[in-house]
Amino acid sequence: MKLVQLNVKGISYSETQTGAYALILSESDGNRKLPVIIGGFEAQSIAIALEQEIKPARPLTHDLFKNFADRFNVIIKQVIIHKLVDGVFYSSVICERDKIEEIVDSRTSDAVALALRFEAPIFTYDSILKKAGFTAAVSTGEHKKLSEDNWIQDFLTEQGTKNDPPINLAKLSLPKLKTLLSKLVASENYEKAVRVRDEISKRQSK
Repeated sequence: MKLVQLNVKGISYSETQTGAYALILSESDGNRKLPVIIGGFEAQSIAIALEQEIKPARPLTHDLFKNFADRFNVIIKQVIIHKLVDGVFYSSVICERDKIEEIVDSRTSDAVALALRFEAPIFTYDSILKKAGFTAAVSTGEHKKLSEDNWIQDFLTEQGTKNDPPINLAKLSLPKLKTLLSKLVASENYEKAVRVRDEISKRQSK
């Protein structure tokens, strides 16, 4: 199966789940994006790993793992997002010590946080991107894009939440869901787009 390399494009706050965020991974040699819903702690850890000037007073959990691995000569060679089941991504961390390679199961959020600290590449299979990815849309107007250079600082200083009423997806027809999905992707609202995508996949699998 074909592997596709991914880069961390940004993190957006979830408007529907308190304390949840959408981690946006983008295709290195293409325009597809893969959103992954993650928790607040993991989102903070990823943002800090990307923002070189921010150093926590004490090591975060992922920093502790990096320090531990360095002490015992363990390196992370790569991370592979290898499976998607019911909207949940499964990842493997490929480690090496004394030229012996080991594969460790991991949550995708933790795997990405570690990959950034070890400067290890992140991959997924093309089949997963085809199933769960979105093609990048060119947005205009005043919409704030995740690709802006200051997204990390904005995320780290973000306060408060948005209180938009949740969408009752169960009441929408399949054509309306697909139309809604297109609009959400066009506006780069990936967190809601993930929910709509999963609802469409659930209905089509019946």
